[in-house]
Amino acid sequence: MKLKNILLGGLLVFALSTCDTKKEVKTIEVQEFKTEIAKPDVQLIDVRDAELYSEGHIPGAMNIELSSENFVDMIQTLDKKNPVAVYCRGGGQSAEAAQKLNEAGFEVIELQGGFLTWDGEVEK
Repeated sequence: MKLKNILLGGLLVFALSTCDTKKEVKTIEVQEFKTEIAKPDVQLIDVRDAELYSEGHIPGAMNIELSSENFVDMIQTLDKKNPVAVYCRGGGQSAEAAQKLNEAGFEVIELQGGFLTWDGEVEK
């Protein structure tokens, strides 16, 4: 009986350790993105460089440049309990950023097509 419990316990530990706890990145179009970022717990980040960000960004977005060597350190300051919505200019950089955020344990929402598809308010 003891050996059986030890084996079952070991099997359970193995099974749990091999589970992939990462969630899938949710890539959505602009209208749904607007709905998602309107939620109070969503953290919105713009991963473009500071110059593009200053030319215009989605209101409320924080600028965390993907090209920064400190990107991974900077995203650790975000709250993992809340989803992160991410965008870039055309979608390429945000896909890379979304993957890094996902690997760091965040729930990620990505704007399909990036800022080029944005038809809402713009803040400068």
